[in-house]
Amino acid sequence: MMGKKTSQAVAFWVFRLFGLIVIGILFWILGFIVYHGAGAISWEFLTTAPTDGMMGGGIFPAIVGTLCLVAGSIVFAFPLGVMSAIYTQEYAGNGFIVKFIRVMTNNLGSIPSIVFGLFGMALFVNALGFGDSILAGSLTLGLLVLPLVIRTTEEALKAIPQSFRNASLALGASKLQTIRKVVLPMAFPNIITGLILSVGRVSGETAPILFTVAAYFLPKLPESIYDQVMALPYHLYVVATSGTDIEASRPIAYGTALVLIVIVLLVNTMASLLRRHFGKKVKMNE
Repeated sequence: MMGKKTSQAVAFWVFRLFGLIVIGILFWILGFIVYHGAGAISWEFLTTAPTDGMMGGGIFPAIVGTLCLVAGSIVFAFPLGVMSAIYTQEYAGNGFIVKFIRVMTNNLGSIPSIVFGLFGMALFVNALGFGDSILAGSLTLGLLVLPLVIRTTEEALKAIPQSFRNASLALGASKLQTIRKVVLPMAFPNIITGLILSVGRVSGETAPILFTVAAYFLPKLPESIYDQVMALPYHLYVVATSGTDIEASRPIAYGTALVLIVIVLLVNTMASLLRRHFGKKVKMNE
């Protein structure tokens, strides 16, 4: 029989081993993409439009299109998700309606992304007449990540001790003032976690934009929210699977994947810095 210290040490090293395996897999994937894609990266590749049926030129329109879709989906999903979570956590209590909403939210989060694409095409593209556009794609992607924003916001609100709410109410503040001045500022650093996860998912989705916004070859920048755009995930898919010379297009595919990863890392870094900034403000107020 192992002693307590021995079993604790074994468990510690097992957990460390699995953690190192996960980190190793991550660096293996990143290293693979960097090794095969770094050669394709150049100033021309990042700042020019594609040519020769996407076998030449750059990916600048796809970069701009991806950023437009990420921004549009977050502008739609983040406020709606946060307000929905505030209602279910702070106002609605724990009755049947709230339980039903949470079950439906969890079910919505488990629906395959291609189903969202079909729904977005039926509703935003056809029924509402937005056509294949940034608006239709952004709304579809916003619906896709809405359950994620709601759940992370609810968890962030749950983490705030009830004593803070009671103290604010005891001082004469209203329910709305308590939420706006006490609860939300304290929970906001953790709410941004939902924003970070949403950006990561939205930027890499292909199926929803395939039905609602993505263009195969559109070497120009959008002029309004009703225009189609190229997007990095769809561009990567097309370059990697289409054309007569797949081997020749493979460096472009790896370069596109590398740019997409870098964009996601930069956006996540900015969101993490924002989270740290608000976290410091909360600690100073405490």
